[in-house]
Amino acid sequence: MGNLRLVVILLALACVSIFAKDFYTYEEALEIQKKSNKVIMLDVVRDGCHYCEDMKKNVFQDKEMLEWINQRFIPVEINLDHDEIPLELKVYFTPTFFFLDKNQKVLKKVPGSWSIEDFKDLTKGIK
Repeated sequence: MGNLRLVVILLALACVSIFAKDFYTYEEALEIQKKSNKVIMLDVVRDGCHYCEDMKKNVFQDKEMLEWINQRFIPVEINLDHDEIPLELKVYFTPTFFFLDKNQKVLKKVPGSWSIEDFKDLTKGIK
């Protein structure tokens, strides 16, 4: 009976990690930021944006990169076609990344699509 309970618990934990969220809503990120003091990373995208899809496929679907981002930031995706951009931020093309401190001040703005290595280089010093 004890082994069965252990198996059930392990399966439940595996399901939670498989279906864990990679990106949060802005409201969720604000709540998480209060507890963690991590920087919010806003990824502003648009439907049909080829460069946005490249970032999703080539950067954000990489497990190691996603772990690297989650260690440093609270990732949020804002879609210009469906969501309202917070803080009256100006976006001239997509994707554009904004990094926000706990006072919602923009620490850095990174426009464009990047490789994993370049995105790490552009964002590693943001705190």
